Amino acid sequence: MFVIIGYIIVVGAILGGFLMAGGHIGVLIQPNEVIIIFGGALGAFVVSNNPKVLKAVFGALMSSLKGSKYNQALYLETLTLLYRIFNKIRQNGLLSIEGDIETPDQSELFKSAPKVLADHHAVEFITDYLRLMTSGSLDVHQIDNLMDIDIETHHEEGHLPIQALQRLADGMPAFGIVAAVMGVVHTMESVGLPPAELGKLIAAALVGTFLGILVAYGFISPLAGLLEQRLAESTKYYQSIKAGLIASINGYAPSTAVEFARKAMFSAERPEFSELEKHLKESR
Repeated sequence: MFVIIGYIIVVGAILGGFLMAGGHIGVLIQPNEVIIIFGGALGAFVVSNNPKVLKAVFGALMSSLKGSKYNQALYLETLTLLYRIFNKIRQNGLLSIEGDIETPDQSELFKSAPKVLADHHAVEFITDYLRLMTSGSLDVHQIDNLMDIDIETHHEEGHLPIQALQRLADGMPAFGIVAAVMGVVHTMESVGLPPAELGKLIAAALVGTFLGILVAYGFISPLAGLLEQRLAESTKYYQSIKAGLIASINGYAPSTAVEFARKAMFSAERPEFSELEKHLKESR
């Protein structure tokens, strides 16, 4: 929603200022320039990215229209789920959660956290490391290192569509210049026309530069920045889960292990200690 509002502000401010200066919207409507700029950019975009990245970009664009899911409600639900898991381990032993981690969609523990259960990657992250804990084949340092590698891989993978969009944004002004140069070429071959007609051709050519720069810095680059922030939120979410799991492996009480996870969160989404404690008591 905020993406659409931001785009409306960008277009409204630029066109509003242009009209206030006495400009005419009609001169900005140049279909040939649009075809040159967007067609050329699309072709280059397809060439420079493999199908996996193209699919990731499309998915990222769709998700950018929604609000961030990494809010306090998700964090509270995640912390509560971790607390219940850790509490069950402390009361009944590691093997008691085997059924929960093998079929989380049928587990009462995970069903109590629908927002977490809806996130396939989060569920996989939690269950994979709980499975390693139950196997007992790795010590805490190995699991800690493996989690760091896993989170880093997740972060690198999340950067692929961001980098693709940023490269596209960087290239849009150049395609605008290409359109402008072709417009100038057309103007030069029409030097026999009256000055008024030549002025229109030059104006049309300059629209290409305008469109390339506008789309780059008013639309694509801000979108890449938003996706960068979303990725940071996602990475912090996994780091929070990691902190709780490592604390549990080290033998801390469930409430203390969950506090480790809480302290790893960004302050804007981190629930207060008293709020979390109240939430845990209500969920028992």
